[in-house]
Amino acid sequence: MLAKMNKYRWQYVMILPALVLLFLFNYIPMLGIQIAFKDFAIGSSIWGGHWVGMDNFSFVHDPQFWKVVRNTLTISVLKFVFGFPLPILLAIMINEVNHSGFKRFVQSVSYLPHFFSWIVVAYILQSFLTLDGGLANDLITKFGGDPIFFLGSTEWFRPMIVSSSLWKEVGWNTILYLAAITTIDPQLYEAAKVEGAGKLARIRYITLPGILPTITIVLILTIPSLITVGMDQIYPLMNPANQAVADVLDTYVLRSGLQQGYFGMATAVGLISSLISLILVVTTNSISKKINDEGLW
Repeated sequence: MLAKMNKYRWQYVMILPALVLLFLFNYIPMLGIQIAFKDFAIGSSIWGGHWVGMDNFSFVHDPQFWKVVRNTLTISVLKFVFGFPLPILLAIMINEVNHSGFKRFVQSVSYLPHFFSWIVVAYILQSFLTLDGGLANDLITKFGGDPIFFLGSTEWFRPMIVSSSLWKEVGWNTILYLAAITTIDPQLYEAAKVEGAGKLARIRYITLPGILPTITIVLILTIPSLITVGMDQIYPLMNPANQAVADVLDTYVLRSGLQQGYFGMATAVGLISSLISLILVVTTNSISKKINDEGLW
């Protein structure tokens, strides 16, 4: 054991900062979970306050909470249905492009939106979709239509969130799949060509099986996010007009904890969300290992 540690000592030194950061920002904050079971008030220590048992979990009887859960699941499922397969499809399409210059151009253009913060994306959407002076409504009125209040519409909010998420992240998510495709033995494609297999056949029988382990890992890591749709994306676009469909668990916790001062209840909601995410990732990993013997552990 000591000999192996000595052999890889520099590798351990390189990962040490990451482990320290993980401990400081992921494990130490878990001490705050006790707030979910205490009558916590701002200004006091997390070690103070008296225990109230499960009183902070009374939110399960609040109809508004279940409405928020429904909004969260609806948006997250829509983002998953469209956002999970599209990077795979885009990676395969990019891989099939023979012109190297055009391939690099497509990759660069598709990656670029990932580096925009959600605040910038929200500003772009507001400028593009605003009722007065927005490009979208200008085009609609020029073709004889009536302006649409996209930013305050409950019908348009979810398509706006899903489409902006796809625009921002699909290109970036192709990186893993493109890297996985490069590990496939080129001789397999050559042999398939000799046997008369077309492009679709080579994709079906070589490319997809070759990247299946990567797809499995990404799926396992994606499933827990079904209950965390991303406050940084939704909160800048949420307003009283669309709050009925925009209010999700993340914004519910923010509003209950920081704005209304129900810190115990907000912590309890966060704790339940984390437990559900843990159950989802363990379950998905177990199912994946039984189906194709691939998993995180």
